[in-house]
Amino acid sequence: MGRELFAAGKDGTRIYVRYREGPGGIGSLAGGVGAGSERLTAVLCDGIACDGFIWKYLWDDLARTVNVAHWNYRGHGRSSLPADPKAVELRDHASDLAAVRAAIGDGPVVLFGHSMGCQVILEHLRTHREGVRGLVLICGSSGRITHHFKGTDVLAQLLPRLIEQVDAYPHIARAIWSRVPAPMALRIALLAREVDASAITPADLLPYMRHMVDIDFSMFLHMLRSAGEHSTLDLLPQIELPALVIAGDRDSFTPPRLAEEMAAALPRGELMMVSGGTHVVPLERKKMVIERVEQFLLERVIGGSAPGKGAGASPSREPTGEELTHLLAEEGSAQPPAEDGSAQPPADGAPAPGDPRGLSKDG
Repeated sequence: MGRELFAAGKDGTRIYVRYREGPGGIGSLAGGVGAGSERLTAVLCDGIACDGFIWKYLWDDLARTVNVAHWNYRGHGRSSLPADPKAVELRDHASDLAAVRAAIGDGPVVLFGHSMGCQVILEHLRTHREGVRGLVLICGSSGRITHHFKGTDVLAQLLPRLIEQVDAYPHIARAIWSRVPAPMALRIALLAREVDASAITPADLLPYMRHMVDIDFSMFLHMLRSAGEHSTLDLLPQIELPALVIAGDRDSFTPPRLAEEMAAALPRGELMMVSGGTHVVPLERKKMVIERVEQFLLERVIGGSAPGKGAGASPSREPTGEELTHLLAEEGSAQPPAEDGSAQPPADGAPAPGDPRGLSKDG
């Protein structure tokens, strides 16, 4: 069952949130507080100029294991324009994330970020680490993205002058920006090999193309400048949380070396480098990504085991009966194994091994 609601940013900006219950359902979100707020929730944070296209498949797949929430940045999607037009810095989005978490019950979460969303959740952790159980960082970096775009700092050099011109002639800039046909932009992206045309369904990219030309161009540029100068590199060694870093080795927007560096700097980081993947890996390698994410949630977040540094994209597998029994026993939902290694029958009312209810709780 899904819910839609609005959180309130610190300046009163209305932030759109959609929320989906995981296995078994958790009841009502009346009053903005979930009755099952202690259940683990995956909170999905977009890239700049996005309104959820990248989560098309993960939105459904993650709901097999956990609750799922997704929100729109201020000025994006169904969220309102910022009440304070200058409040589009990275720290403003990080603050909005706190409001989103409060609106869905402030329970335990795994934070998912794509592209700029990685910076948003890392900045959020400076002041809101309580209740965060893990991180999934996809096709992003710890900061200064305009200094690395396509492997150069040209964008960072051009951006101040571009912002100056757009702010001086906003109506002209808006007219030009909004008239770029989404299908044409898609064709250019495919021809330029910015995405893997052999692996992606073109229709999956059209929502992004349509949304990008619909947002306020000046706001977008100011957000981009903030993301380009923002950094959480200093914070990475202090984040003692399980963290899965996913990247494509053909990502020209965020060069893969940035993901490698981020995974190495995170004390409990592990890297999944996708061969042939670009900036939209979750759409190009759907099965591979969800299998790896589910494994991460089961073994590192719910199970709580520690990976070896530099762990790669190990093949996904189904948990054994012994592993399921161990996880359920930790949550008080199952009897300990018998001396011969077999699982005892579950207590009355407790989920049997293999029942997804036992895996969706936050350990």
